[in-house]
Amino acid sequence: MRHRVSGRKFGLPSDQRRALLKGLVRSLFLHDAITTTETRAKDVRPIAEKLITLAKRDDIHARRLVRRYIDSNIPVFGVNAETRKIALNPDYVVPRLFNVIAPRYKDRQGGYSRITKIGARRGDGAPMVVLELMDSDTIDPGTATTSEAVVMKRRGLFGRRK
Repeated sequence: MRHRVSGRKFGLPSDQRRALLKGLVRSLFLHDAITTTETRAKDVRPIAEKLITLAKRDDIHARRLVRRYIDSNIPVFGVNAETRKIALNPDYVVPRLFNVIAPRYKDRQGGYSRITKIGARRGDGAPMVVLELMDSDTIDPGTATTSEAVVMKRRGLFGRRK
């Protein structure tokens, strides 16, 4: 029985599970949208929303708390391969979170992300979704977003495509 047990295990040891969720959150903040399975998206969403709420405070303690979760062996600076000079690492997420993402939601009290179902994965039939950060305060539910994928209908016993 799973009474009062929160979170999913994903069939992974705890350190690998934490690394998976950190990587998904980092990718979400870098690209504003990720395609993943439904269960992973449901676990990533509350983490990402708590970090955005924390980033809206924009003080040094909030930065330290965010870095404690997001940063794991990602340096702030790196050597640019073309110019051979030290530059900001493009995979370093914390400045993007505090300077781009958090100001976008300064007047919003929550609900910074959206999960859109896009169908089943072809290999194993896992339900796939797009987890994306919402763009503005007012979003019309009737309009389609650019990251929504077209769901192809399946038919027959083995799910052949039309």
